[in-house]
Amino acid sequence: MAVTSIRELLEAGVHFGHESRRWNPKMRRYIFEERNGIHIIDLTQTIEQVEAAYGFVRDTVASGKTVLFVGTKRQAKEPIQAAAQAAGAFFVTERWLGGLLTNIKTIRKSIGRYRELEDLVASGVADMLPKKELASIRREKAKLERNLMGIKEMTELPGAVFVVDPKKEHIAVAEAGRLRIPIIALVDTNCDPEMIDYPIASNDDAIRAIKLILGKVADAAIEGRAAKESGAGAGTGVAVEDFVRAAQAGVDAGTFSAAPEDAAAEEAAPTVTTISATAQAAAVATPSEPAPAPSEAPAQE
Repeated sequence: MAVTSIRELLEAGVHFGHESRRWNPKMRRYIFEERNGIHIIDLTQTIEQVEAAYGFVRDTVASGKTVLFVGTKRQAKEPIQAAAQAAGAFFVTERWLGGLLTNIKTIRKSIGRYRELEDLVASGVADMLPKKELASIRREKAKLERNLMGIKEMTELPGAVFVVDPKKEHIAVAEAGRLRIPIIALVDTNCDPEMIDYPIASNDDAIRAIKLILGKVADAAIEGRAAKESGAGAGTGVAVEDFVRAAQAGVDAGTFSAAPEDAAAEEAAPTVTTISATAQAAAVATPSEPAPAPSEAPAQE
């Protein structure tokens, strides 16, 4: 099933690029035409890019890594925060702190300072200080909270970075590129797509367009997290043969149930995952690669 459709992208205004006089020639291959001085983005390519980004984010999160959402422009702040919180990811919606990725040790010190001030205020100790010192502490805490709100739980580098408008967030893109962290980004017709691993040609100014693409990426992260919690990992991207072999090994080891009648017997064991290996193998097998015949289920005593 397709992640999105041409109609959905059109209704959100994803196809509207910048004025033709403000374009980046490197975006030429993603432009369908110029109309009334405005570049129109080729949505057939955008659909493919969204699907590629969806699969990558899903598999990244399923493998146990995290995603950092970045968007400090006014239109992107609210959608970025909402999508990241829904996906259980980290986000930056205020000023990008230089060295957030390349000098994460210093950022951790700032996070430690924020927690120290937070405990100071929460415990009531700060209220016993002189008014001038208390006001200074509250200003410092508010500033740190504003800048670190979305990353204060981030203890390690993310597995991927999602950026809205890489031209504006060029420092974030440069840091991620230096550390070889994969970058997914909404690239408008004035951006350079060559620095992006998974570019998504899209209008990066319209709130509806931003919300639509962010929603798809958040859904991918949620799906990946569900796969991780269920123990499936990034299995959605494995080859058919590998899955069939793994399923058969599960049947032989007694981990999976190979026949429907085994499910009832295993319901009482909450730590055992009941999966029909035959049904799963048949679901993922292509016509040219038929699923192997199921092995006979062991007799129940």
